[in-house]
Amino acid sequence: MKLSDYDFHLPAHLIAQHPIENRSDSRLLAIDINTQTFTHTHFSSMIDFLLPTDVLVVNNTKVIPARLFGIKEHTGAHVELLILKTQDNTCTCLVGNAKVVKLGTKVIFGDGELVATCIELGEAGIRVFEMSYEGIFLEVLERLGEVPLPPYIKEKLSDPNRYQTVYAKVEGSAAAPTAGLHFTDELMSKIREKGIRIVEVTLHVGLGTFRPVDVENVLEHKMHEEMYWMSSETADVLNEAKANSHRIICVGTTSARTIETVIGKYGAFKEDAGSTDIFIYPGYQFKGVDALITNFHLPKSTLLMMISAFASKDLIFKSYQEAIDHEYRFFSFGDSMFLYFSKVGIE
Repeated sequence: MKLSDYDFHLPAHLIAQHPIENRSDSRLLAIDINTQTFTHTHFSSMIDFLLPTDVLVVNNTKVIPARLFGIKEHTGAHVELLILKTQDNTCTCLVGNAKVVKLGTKVIFGDGELVATCIELGEAGIRVFEMSYEGIFLEVLERLGEVPLPPYIKEKLSDPNRYQTVYAKVEGSAAAPTAGLHFTDELMSKIREKGIRIVEVTLHVGLGTFRPVDVENVLEHKMHEEMYWMSSETADVLNEAKANSHRIICVGTTSARTIETVIGKYGAFKEDAGSTDIFIYPGYQFKGVDALITNFHLPKSTLLMMISAFASKDLIFKSYQEAIDHEYRFFSFGDSMFLYFSKVGIE
C-alpha cells in the first residue's frame, strides 16, 4: 500500500481558515456507501439521517493550551514545545527546535514559573520533560500556553472556545476532535428529544492522530500511542445496541478508534482505560462502528486511510472530488461528511 495512492490536489482557497459563525450551518455531504450516492445539505439537518434507535458516540476530550514558547537556559535559544501527553509531573512533547534540546537541557517559561528539564530523547523531535512549577499544572498552562492550531491555519483564532466541542470536558488534547465542532447545544437537545442516546468516550488527541506519514510503504508507518477511556455506562449502552442490531454512529475518527480498540481487545464493550496505537487502513474489518461523521482530511494522512477502510478508497476519493467541485471547506474548521450504509438506513 503506497502513500502516494492517498494523495490528492486541494485548491488552497478550500482550506478553512476560521470557523463559520454558527457551528451547525456548516455543510454536510452524506454518502450512502451501498448505493454510492451523495446528498448535499447542512449539518443542522444531520438529525434527519438519524434513527431513534441509534447511539451517537462523542469524544469528550478538551484541548489544553499545549503550545509553549520558552528560552533554553544559559544560551537563550528559543524553544517551542507542543505537549502531547502528560503523566504525573512529566510531559511528552514535540519540540520545534529539537536539535538544541539534549538530555539535561532546561527550558524556562515565563519568568521561571515553569521549568522543563529534558529526561528522555525520542525519535522525530520527541522529548520527555520533567516539569517544575508551583500550583496546578493546567492553571500554569492557562497562563503561559496557547491553544495549538494546525499549521495550515494561518489566521489567529479570535475565540479559543471555537476550537472546542460544546461537550468538551476532560482536559488533555493537543488538538480538537474536529468532527464534533459542528454540534450545537440546540442540535444535541433535538437529537436526544428524538430518542437517540448520546454516549461519551475520551481519547486525548496527540501525535498518533496528526503525525504525517513519512514512509512510502504505508504498512511501515508506526502510530504513536494516545490515551483513551470508556466508562461502564457507555459500554453497557453500546453492548445493548449491538445486541439489538442498532447503529453505533461515531462522531469523528477518534471516537471510532476508541470503539475499535476496546471491542478489538475484548470482543465486546467494557469499561477500559489505556493507550492505543491502532492504525486502521483498507483491509481492516470494523467491529463496532456502523456509521461515521467526519471532516475532510489531509492528503496522505492516516485519517484518510481510515475512512477509506470504512467505505472504500474509490468511493472516498470520488466523494472528495465531489466536495471539491462543490466548494466544500476542508480540514479542521471545514465542512463534514456522513458515511452510512442504507441497508440499515433511514426510515
